[in-house]
Amino acid sequence: MPYNWERAGETNRTLRGVLRHKKAHCLEAALCAAAILEQHGFPPLLMDLESVDLLDHVIYVFQRGGKWGSIARSRCAGLHGRKPVFASLAALADSYRAPFIDTTGRMKGFGVLDLRTLKGNPWRTSTRNVPSISDALNANRHTPSPTPEPEFRTWKVRFDAWWEANGRPAHDWPVFEDYPRRETWLWP
Repeated sequence: MPYNWERAGETNRTLRGVLRHKKAHCLEAALCAAAILEQHGFPPLLMDLESVDLLDHVIYVFQRGGKWGSIARSRCAGLHGRKPVFASLAALADSYRAPFIDTTGRMKGFGVLDLRTLKGNPWRTSTRNVPSISDALNANRHTPSPTPEPEFRTWKVRFDAWWEANGRPAHDWPVFEDYPRRETWLWP
């Protein structure tokens, strides 16, 4: 599914809106995964990866065989989903730290929101935008998990050099072969 760049303004579409428009950004993809997988017995859990530049990344998290994984959509391949191989939500969140670094982004922490706690919220079936989900994610308690300074500097230098050489990409951002735990990525 193509990435929703929101060229005409901010959107927070539910499954219905995503299917109608045939594109999704991270929050919209996470809401779709939550709506679909809830029907298969998985709780509708979203994780907000908080960034210093306020451009958070939202993923759907699930547990299988006692291990955590995620389903996600992003303009950056490093921010897509993860196989269920992580012992904790903190370990899953940490797997996103290095690929989260770009021209302005850097992870500060993470928070998990169970959508079932949002009584009366039409996140499953609304045909309209649901900005209340963004509000709930932002208001939710976050566990600090900042990117350590040496790790940030290493990946920032590499990203900046790539950006300088390639300019703003039309689609996906760089995928460095030596990202930590790359074997856990669902794509590519």
